[in-house]
Parts: sequence; C-alpha cells; structure tokens
Amino acid sequence: MTDSQLIREIKEGNLELYSELMRRYQRKILAFVYHMLKSSNMELLAEDLCSETFYKAFRSLHSFREVDASFSTWLYTIARNTVLSELRKQRSGSVPLEESGVVPIAPSENAPEHAVLRSERVMLVRDAINNLPEKQRSAIILREYDQLDYQEIANILGQSVSSVKSLLFRARSSVKTQLEPYFFEPVYEPYEGMKNR
Repeated sequence: MTDSQLIREIKEGNLELYSELMRRYQRKILAFVYHMLKSSNMELLAEDLCSETFYKAFRSLHSFREVDASFSTWLYTIARNTVLSELRKQRSGSVPLEESGVVPIAPSENAPEHAVLRSERVMLVRDAINNLPEKQRSAIILREYDQLDYQEIANILGQSVSSVKSLLFRARSSVKTQLEPYFFEPVYEPYEGMKNR
C-alpha cells in the first residue's frame, strides 16, 4: 500500500493501519529529531519528541491534504516544529551539561586506531553541523542524512528552492571552514636559521 492508500484507509476508520505509517517513517524521523537536538545536548529527548510527532500527526491526519505536500514532508514539518517548540521551552530554563544527565561515551581503548580516528572525525563533523544556525542545520540534515530533494526541504522549511540551495551552500562552507584546522596540514615556511640544518 502507498502512503496515500494507507491515509485514505485510516481516515475511513482503519486506525490500526497508522502503525504501518509509523513503521515506515519512525527511524528517519527519530534520526532527524536526534540531530536537531544534538546541538543543545538534548538527545535524550529524541524518542519522546519522535513519539510526540507521530501523536500530533495522528491527531491532525484528518486535515492532511496530499495536494499541499507529501505525507513525509508534512511529517518532517511536524517533527521540526515539535523540536523547535521544545528547544524554546528549554532555553527559558537552561540546564548546564553536568546536570543534564548526558554522559559522553568514550571510544573503547581496545578499538583499532583507525576506528578511533574515524570516530573523532565523525564527532568533529557533527559538532560543526551542530554549530550552524537552525535553518542551515535543518537543511543540511534533511539533505545529507535523510537524502531529501531540494523541493521537499523547501516545503519542510517553508522556503523557496533557491533559498534552500543558498542555505546548503552557506552550511557546507561553514562546516568546511570549521573543519579545516583538523583536516588540512598547515604549511610552514622554514625560519632563516633552520634552512641549513
């Protein structure tokens, strides 16, 4: 069954089919919510906000119109708004990292060196993405992690396609600038007295 067929059936009273819609999108929405929360060290709320997203979508499914957007675009929009609402709530009562219950996980000491280096690089990239302004961060997560096309991202963010391309360009440039000190070796000119050594 397509999303459209499932939604039609659900609207006609087959409510148990909503679990199939959830199954199709739960991993993607959870990953999106997790990445949105990471910059605020609130990843522990990802599952709760994912569930809240699906609950809100279920409650509003009667108002969903496929002519306005695809179901996935509509669902991502609900997820984004749910996360932004939670972030606004949390900002009014910020909690220091030490009190947030977030425990950093260190790589295993027995792991091979290349795995540790890869892990460090992944963390650097994630940190760079988390430092981006919210719209740039959302755009790059939707494009690079969720593989959505420009039009879908534009619909979710309420932007034009050209604005999305601009957001992505600025986001990628910023990430590259943040990562340059870690991935590119600086070129040093030898000092005058060192040439003969």
